[in-house]
Amino acid sequence: MIQASEFPQNADGSVYHLHLHPEQLAGTVILLGDPGRVPIFSKYMERIDHKQMNREIVTHTGIYKGKPLTIMSTGMGTDNLDIVVNELDALVNIDLKTREIKSEKTSLNLVRIGTCGSLQEDIEVNKFIASAYGFGIDGLMNFYNVEPDVCDRAMENAFMDHSNWLKTLPRPYFVKASDKLIERIAKNDMYRGITATAQGFYGPQGRVLRLPLAFPQMHDVMKSFEYNDLKITNLEMETSALYGLGQSLGHKTMTACLVVANRVTGKFSENYKQTMEDSIETLIDRILNIA
Repeated sequence: MIQASEFPQNADGSVYHLHLHPEQLAGTVILLGDPGRVPIFSKYMERIDHKQMNREIVTHTGIYKGKPLTIMSTGMGTDNLDIVVNELDALVNIDLKTREIKSEKTSLNLVRIGTCGSLQEDIEVNKFIASAYGFGIDGLMNFYNVEPDVCDRAMENAFMDHSNWLKTLPRPYFVKASDKLIERIAKNDMYRGITATAQGFYGPQGRVLRLPLAFPQMHDVMKSFEYNDLKITNLEMETSALYGLGQSLGHKTMTACLVVANRVTGKFSENYKQTMEDSIETLIDRILNIA
């Protein structure tokens, strides 16, 4: 039995941060960073059977074109993904009454739809990038003893040899997306590449306001890295944690990010919110394998 200090629950038995019971979760979950984006996505559902909100985590579960679907916000950062993915897994793989791990495991489809900045000059704003790999510079997965096949150590070593990575920074890790989800969702109209995940928006992503950077050449070493015909295409704040935790726990994971800024050319999209909304139905159809 898992102790209460390790896995707290609310008075009604729901999981601590998500405030959900197992019957309030669908087998496919769309993860959004922004809580305000949840109703923008869920308005396309036929019906919403359950709504919950706690801090930055907003959940709508219902039916979309006859199929069950959960749409959930995570807030920003890998620390939030650590909470969300672990509690999603607990909803389906831990008996919340006995607090024991179930012998038969359930696998969820966890798909992040987000925004990012491009690291390659030829990737335009208002285009989607499908993350073939999550590349974590956040350090989260270094706290877990994961199975050897979860992280791609050969790619990690190749990047370390390429980058002269600072020893004072967290050691990077690489995790592959679900091939089935990539093929289903990316199709032929999304860029595919390696998505770098940082643990912050400013310094960890190479932005300078008043504080100087410890590793100012970070963008250059990322842009110039190539492995198995894949380049590091974009920067954001969640994918590596989703892939690392999700795959370690037996779930299928994938991220599709809309490019809102090109960090090489300095261009920022003036209408990315409209582009995102125009893409919602197509994205959900692909995620649920309707189209």
